[in-house]
Amino acid sequence: MTPKGTAAVALIAFNPPVDKGSCATTGGAHGIGRIGRARRWQGRVLTGAGLALLPWLGYLAGTLPPAEATAWVTLDALEAVALLTAGTRLLRADLRYRAPAAAAAVLLFADACIDLTTAAPGAELATAVMMAVLAELPLAALCATLAARPGRGDRPGAG
Repeated sequence: MTPKGTAAVALIAFNPPVDKGSCATTGGAHGIGRIGRARRWQGRVLTGAGLALLPWLGYLAGTLPPAEATAWVTLDALEAVALLTAGTRLLRADLRYRAPAAAAAVLLFADACIDLTTAAPGAELATAVMMAVLAELPLAALCATLAARPGRGDRPGAG
């Protein structure tokens, strides 16, 4: 199975379809509540970041030596799954977004650290710093915040 296929299967496994294709707005077995403007924006950011990683997986698989490609594609595929799961759950107002957000935070932080410590001096290090500062660490911070602090509408029946 391709990394892209793996991410899709994992996303479906972690986000079972909602009854009758609709998204409830109050209560529910999985703690489905109302979604606020901030959570909608955060869900879109996480989902977009997860989707952006999918073509990156192909690039890594095609340009790195096989042993390195396996490690990096696996790490980035796990990041994509965690981001997509957390993002889609936020967009569906499903309160089970915290665990995948926490996983994404840890994976993104680890990715940034590994990139920075293994980069060769010069352009490679500059690229690693840019990716860490502009993408990986801000996303990790957002995910850690989501995982640690519930929002106003995060309790069933709260509003």
